[in-house]
Amino acid sequence: MTQPAATDQMIAPVNQMMMQMQAQSAYDDVKKSAGLAYVIWFFFGVFGGHRFYLGQGGLGAAMFLTLGGFGFWALLDVALIGGAVRAVNARKKAEIFGRAGLPVL
Repeated sequence: MTQPAATDQMIAPVNQMMMQMQAQSAYDDVKKSAGLAYVIWFFFGVFGGHRFYLGQGGLGAAMFLTLGGFGFWALLDVALIGGAVRAVNARKKAEIFGRAGLPVL
């Protein structure tokens, strides 16, 4: 039985690292910014603009139709935006890394 060549043993980690870098780059291209979400909330909060930005179209439409729950929902959202951005980004990262067959770090 033959042993794998030394080059084969060196190539596997390099391929893994390249896949990791490609997945991270793809994630960086689609991840959402908490800062931008807060800016959108500040200017368009009662219209649900920040919810549309985060891909939460249903909640954005509900906020738009009720003018942010007459302002109360929009005020509550200032405390929820950070967690919503983290949740959206975690889902996006898990999806991208999962498609590549990589663990989410």
